[in-house]
Amino acid sequence: MMSTELPSPLRPRPRRRLMLWGALVGLLVVAQTALVKLTVEYETARAQDRVERAAAEAGGEIRQSLSRDLQSLQALLWNEPSLPQWRADAADLLRSRRELVRIERRALDFSLLMGVDSPYRNPLFTVIPRDELRVDAEVACANARRLAGPAYSRSYFVPLPGGLGLEVMDVCVPVTERAQPTGFMVATYALHSLLVEAVAAETAKGHELAFVEGDGTRLARAGSVPRGQGVFVAQRLIDLPGATLQLRLDSGAGQPALIPNLAVALVLGLSLALAAVVALLARDVRRRAQAEQDLAEALAFRKAMEDSLVTGLRARDLEGRITYVNPAFCAMVGFEPHELIGKTIGPHSPPYWPPEMVQEYTQRQQVRLSGTLPPREGFETTFMRRNGERFPVMIYEAPLVDREGHQAGWMGAVLDLSDQKRVEEVSRQQHEKLQATARLATVGEMASLLSHELNQPLAAISSYATGSVNLMRDGQVDAGTQAMILQALQRIAEQAERAGRVIKSVHDFVRRREHIREAIRADQIIDAVMPLVRLQARKSATRIELDWPQPVPRVVCDRTMVEQVLLNLTRNAIQAMEDQPLERRVLLIRVRQLDARWVAFSVIDRGPGIAPEVAARLFTPFFTTRREGMGLGLSLCRTVIEQHGGALVFDNGADGVGTEFRFTLPAEGPGARRPQAATPAPSATEESSP
Repeated sequence: MMSTELPSPLRPRPRRRLMLWGALVGLLVVAQTALVKLTVEYETARAQDRVERAAAEAGGEIRQSLSRDLQSLQALLWNEPSLPQWRADAADLLRSRRELVRIERRALDFSLLMGVDSPYRNPLFTVIPRDELRVDAEVACANARRLAGPAYSRSYFVPLPGGLGLEVMDVCVPVTERAQPTGFMVATYALHSLLVEAVAAETAKGHELAFVEGDGTRLARAGSVPRGQGVFVAQRLIDLPGATLQLRLDSGAGQPALIPNLAVALVLGLSLALAAVVALLARDVRRRAQAEQDLAEALAFRKAMEDSLVTGLRARDLEGRITYVNPAFCAMVGFEPHELIGKTIGPHSPPYWPPEMVQEYTQRQQVRLSGTLPPREGFETTFMRRNGERFPVMIYEAPLVDREGHQAGWMGAVLDLSDQKRVEEVSRQQHEKLQATARLATVGEMASLLSHELNQPLAAISSYATGSVNLMRDGQVDAGTQAMILQALQRIAEQAERAGRVIKSVHDFVRRREHIREAIRADQIIDAVMPLVRLQARKSATRIELDWPQPVPRVVCDRTMVEQVLLNLTRNAIQAMEDQPLERRVLLIRVRQLDARWVAFSVIDRGPGIAPEVAARLFTPFFTTRREGMGLGLSLCRTVIEQHGGALVFDNGADGVGTEFRFTLPAEGPGARRPQAATPAPSATEESSP
């Protein structure tokens, strides 16, 4: 019999068939799973992109709203309105800006001048007074004064009646009048109202908007949904001067379900499913390729921009290691990038640090990296080039923040100050030459002043010498005559010494020497010039009054130069009263201890005062109202007082009669040099012209 059994190689094998079916089923499962997974991820990415776009739009709208509000607040200060007018304008602004709940005007000491509340809600600070919740506003105003512009405070909670509360934020705008700060204007935002009013309804549709803290705590919320699902969330930082708001958008939609065309895809078959998957993959690949191309172009543009900078850039991580330098920095110090990257403080310090300053720089960098110093504060230091040349640089450093908002290091901008220092040195030399020229120009007035000041002591010397000669010619030199001659010789010696000091004072001024400072009683300075003042007073029958307290204050000064100032001021005062009636020709020299650091000298006359047009140019060199004057006396007096650290000012009398010239000198402190003791003077004396 013939066998009908097929040969074994020709029979289908169940195992092989099972493997084929398993492979087919596995392929279908993998294809369908990949389809579902890719579709869900695609829908998730689209939902997240929509939330990101909405967050960006909401952040932009909030920034625009804050900018408009700030412009409106600044407009309240235009033309320096009065407080009633400002109150009316502020009330109008509060009616048009619902996010603003209160506007205040405060003085420089932060005392409240006037406040206006929003008409749309009860007054804000009823449960807790405003003065107990003004710390954040004071900090914002301190920043605004330092920045010379508006500054925002951090948000804080204000309790309301009924156990409720409101999260608010202040913005402080400095108030100036004639370029001088006079106070502040503080506006208070309700964060909830800011979200409601600033963000458009279309942007907020389907989302929960909230201002949150760093740990996620909600400060204020709004939106078209009661609560977000927490699936699609986007956050944006709104940087403001002095503060940062963190905006979070939470979509009301949850995880996307299986795509609605899944059943249709299964019906259409494996080919359509695979085609869809390939299409999705192809589109995803194209998008990724486009993103990579855009990223490469952005990186190339950034690199070209950094390479074209003349400012050196240097990045460091939180441990002080150099992580990046641009070509300008390398050209500045003369080292290649591989010689700088990875250098840090300690034994591996950067090669551009001068060896003699490594320890100092290491300590300073440790302090800076600790974060105790404010960012963006420039500081000047010295670097070293490869050839050993030291050169000055200015460094501005700011925190380097990663994409998550965490500080990852420091970015520094380095400016080479070599050219600037050379220009400043040339400018300084030119300034010194101008000063020398100005001193030479004053020689003419110095000669005139010297002759005037020396005329009286020389005349006194001549008179005392003539009297002594006459006494000696009489031939009878008894004890009384000897005493008179001895007194005359002492007066001659005093006047000669006075003349010598005047000449030395002018000589020292021309030579620009460092004046000798000593501690001396105020009455000793006045007594030294009184003989010359009395001579001037006799000519015009002027009465001199002296007034100082007991004990007499002591000052630290160059005695000769200050005596010259007193002589100039008293001479001007006496000359100002020459045309006045005799009973009004009174010159008062007064001394007062202002505080522990300063002593004030006043020279007061009862003349006609100083006209406004003359007062504006009174201390201008070469300006004078006298035909014989050169106009350098008061200018020289102010220079001398300012060299002592004091100030020379003047005021007309309150009743329109007389003028007071007042200058301050530093009071004696510990370690001051004292001259020889002198006879104590009375606390107040009055003299009449002989």
